[in-house]
Amino acid sequence: MKNINLSKAILALKKENEVNDFFTNLCTPAEIKALNERWNVAQLLYKNQLSYRDIAEKLKTSTTTVTRVARFLSNEPYQGYNRILKRLN
Repeated sequence: MKNINLSKAILALKKENEVNDFFTNLCTPAEIKALNERWNVAQLLYKNQLSYRDIAEKLKTSTTTVTRVARFLSNEPYQGYNRILKRLN
């Protein structure tokens, strides 16, 4: 079997339960928690209704995490968060 990169493996998943099962195998519980936390922060930042501090308090996360996610939403060239948030909204 040839080596398949992670992006292609993720694209091969077809259903939500397949994604959940794959990430449960791939990541530790702490890593999954961190990914979910960043995703929840991104969604709240995208809505642009709460301050960084309010988001941190609401999600029980650090303002450092909120700031890091905000930087990727607004300043970084990849725009991964924005791309998927636009598709889902």
